[in-house]
Amino acid sequence: MLIQKKITLPKVLIAIVLIGMLAFTLMPLLFMITASMMTSSQIVRMPFKWIPEGFNYTNFIKAVRGNDGTYIFLRNISNSLIVSCSVAVTTVLLAALTGYGLAKFRFRGRNTVFMMIMATMMIPFEAIMIPLYMVVMMLRIQNTYIGLILPFLVSAFGVFQMKQYLTTFPTEFLDAARVDGMGEFGIFARIVFPNCKPVIATLAILSFRSQWDNLLWPLLVSQKDQMKTIPQYISNFALERSTDEGAMMAAALIASIPMFLLFMSLTKYFIGGSAVYESRKG
Repeated sequence: MLIQKKITLPKVLIAIVLIGMLAFTLMPLLFMITASMMTSSQIVRMPFKWIPEGFNYTNFIKAVRGNDGTYIFLRNISNSLIVSCSVAVTTVLLAALTGYGLAKFRFRGRNTVFMMIMATMMIPFEAIMIPLYMVVMMLRIQNTYIGLILPFLVSAFGVFQMKQYLTTFPTEFLDAARVDGMGEFGIFARIVFPNCKPVIATLAILSFRSQWDNLLWPLLVSQKDQMKTIPQYISNFALERSTDEGAMMAAALIASIPMFLLFMSLTKYFIGGSAVYESRKG
C-alpha cells in the first residue's frame, strides 16, 4: 500500500531554507570553477557572468607552470600530499591507541590525563607558534618534511573523538579475546581498530584537510621554493604586481581535487558513522 506523505507549510519552509543554505555554501565553489575558465578581465567584469564564454585552458597551463615558469607547482602539491597524508596517518594511529587506553583501561589518574589532553585544545596555535618555531630552529629541521609534520603528529581532538567512540565499544568482545589468549596489541589491531572505520574516516578527513589548507606554519618553516606547500603556491599569485585571477582560480581548482577525492572515497564511512554511533548509544 502506497502511503502519501502530506506536504505542509513548515516542511516547505524548511526545504526552502535548506536549499538556500546549500546554494550559499556551493556558491564559492561554483565561482572558483567558473572563474578558472575565464580571463582576468572577464572575472572582474561587473555584473559577473556565471556562464563562461569559452574554456580558457591557458589558465591551467599558467597554474601548473607558475609565475616564473619553473613548474614548481608539481613539487609543491606533492609536498602537501606528503605532509597531509603523514599527519592523517599518524593522527589516526596515535589517537586510536590513546583513546583505546583511556576508554578501556582503568588506572590511577586516567581522568586527569584525559583532562590534561583536553586542556591543550584551549590553547590557540598562535600562542605556541613562536616556541615551536624556536624548537624547529634549534633542531635545524626547517625546510624539511619533519619540520612540517612534527608539531601535528597527534591531535587532542582526535584523542577525544576516539575515546568517546571506543567508550561505546562492547567490552565483552575484548574479554572474550583475552580469554582466548590474545595480547592487548593483537586485540587492538585485529578487533578494535578494524571496527572503528567511521571515526577513522572522519578523523582522517579532518586531519588531512587541516594540513592541506595550512598556510601559517609552512610560511614560518618553509622558505625554499622546493619545500613550500600548495597554499603558499596559491598565495604567491596574490603577491605579484599584476595578479592573474584566472590562473589563481585554476590553481585553486586543481588543488581542491585531492581533498574532494578523499572525501568522496570515505563518504560511506563518514555518513554511516553517525548512525552506528547513535545505535550504540541507544
